[in-house]
Amino acid sequence: MTAETVARLHIVLNDIDPAIWRRVDMPVTASLKMLHDVVQAAMGWEHYHLWHFEAGDRRYGVPDPMWPDSGMAAAKNVKLAALVDRGVRELAYTYDMGDDWRHTITIETVGPGEPDVKYPRFVAGERRCPPEDVGGLPGYEMFLKAMADPTHEEHDRLRDWYGGPYNPDDIDERFTRRAVAAIAIRRHAGKVAYQKSRPK
Repeated sequence: MTAETVARLHIVLNDIDPAIWRRVDMPVTASLKMLHDVVQAAMGWEHYHLWHFEAGDRRYGVPDPMWPDSGMAAAKNVKLAALVDRGVRELAYTYDMGDDWRHTITIETVGPGEPDVKYPRFVAGERRCPPEDVGGLPGYEMFLKAMADPTHEEHDRLRDWYGGPYNPDDIDERFTRRAVAAIAIRRHAGKVAYQKSRPK
C-alpha cells in the first residue's frame, strides 16, 4: 500500500489565552467538508451551527440556494490539495456565526504519510474548547469565572446548564483521538468500497 500525501495542520481558536489548539494530519485528497468534520471532532464542537472557511478572497462552506450570488463555494467539492497547489498556507475557519468562533488553520508541512496509518489523525492538542452556545468570547470568560468560583452568583445555574464540572485544561484526549479516528475509519471504508465497485 503506497503512502498518501498528508498535510500537518495546526488549528488555533483565536483570541483566547492560554491557547486552545490542535494538531492533525489530514490527507490532501480530502474535501474541505471533511476538514470541517475533523476540526469539529478535534476541537470538540458539536456540529450545531453554520460554518465556513476563508482562503485569500475565497469562501467555502454550504452554499445557500436562496443566495446563489453569495460567493460561497461548496466545501464538499474542493480538495485540500487544490489550496496547497495554489500556495495557500493559512485558512480561516469560522464556526457559529452568532458566537463567532474564529480559528486559524496553518498548513505546517506537506509530505508522504505512513503507509499503514488511516488518515485523518489527531496528533496533539491542549485545552478544552468552549461549550456550545456559551455566548462567544465574553460569555466564555464569564463562564470560566463562574465555574471556577462556587460563590459566583451564576455558578450553580451554569453548572446545571453545562451538566457538571468543567475543566478548561482537560481536552479529553482519548475522546478526541477516537472522534477523529472515526472519520478516518469511515473514509477508509469508503475507499475500500469504491475499489471493490470498480470493474476489474
